[in-house]
Amino acid sequence: MQNKRKSFFERLTGSVRADRDEEEEEVKKISVKNSDKNMSSWIEEEDEEAELTVDVYQTPNDIIIQTMVAGVRPEDLELTISRDLVTIKGKREESRTIDEENYFTKELYWGTFSRTISLPAEIDPEEAEAIEKHGLLTIKLPKIDREKKTNVKVKSI
Repeated sequence: MQNKRKSFFERLTGSVRADRDEEEEEVKKISVKNSDKNMSSWIEEEDEEAELTVDVYQTPNDIIIQTMVAGVRPEDLELTISRDLVTIKGKREESRTIDEENYFTKELYWGTFSRTISLPAEIDPEEAEAIEKHGLLTIKLPKIDREKKTNVKVKSI
């Protein structure tokens, strides 16, 4: 039995990937219900960071990364950008004070999340821009132009 980490989407929606065997999932559910050991590992799994879903695309001059960060304050987001990697980390805090027994459905994700993206081209981290609008975080990363040439004039001292 292969134990794969659930994606952010799977945790968010409670869905299961189609390529997983249904029988395997049923066995897993039964063992979680019947075993304290498995129950504690299930609880630990919920404490893991969720993985952000992202769109990554390019324009002629930039690489663009977009992800939904609705409900996250800008000071709770951390972007680390190098020439070939981008890491997005954050925390979505639940501020409601509703008792658990009063919920009918509870599907929203609260807690820490992160995602590291390997970039398809080298970028200039100093020129990167990040803008959040209506919960959509857009990161614009200017590509390094390897074909660009500059003539340098030699000075005599």
